[in-house]
Amino acid sequence: MDNKQRDVKPKILITEDDLENQKFLQLILRRNFEVDVCDSETTFFQKLSENHFDVILMDVSLKGERSGVEIVRELKKHPAYKNIPVVCLSAHVFNQVQQQAMNAGADVYLTKPVHNHKLIDTLTKLVNREEVS
Repeated sequence: MDNKQRDVKPKILITEDDLENQKFLQLILRRNFEVDVCDSETTFFQKLSENHFDVILMDVSLKGERSGVEIVRELKKHPAYKNIPVVCLSAHVFNQVQQQAMNAGADVYLTKPVHNHKLIDTLTKLVNREEVS
């Protein structure tokens, strides 16, 4: 692998409707990832059709008609996107919400607030197809 290949960062799509959370996530993730952000179902599928992403960070509660869980379910049914790892991030600590996200196809469910190093480690392991603990 040459230096140019080594410098390529994995590409992440953050789906988060809260502007402050978007800024925070971009700030902590940009060192390790090439970051793109969207805030709704509409912009999510638009970004997905225009770019390749190595991992998706999905807020469970989004403004609009469909939740992050519903978007993950649709994503995982699509042949072109079903293998993209998804981390659901939510303030919901209820087991029912977590189970819905995992049943929809999320690879990992994390609750806010999440420690920066745990988030980065989880995303990096998913991109590298390593087991997440």
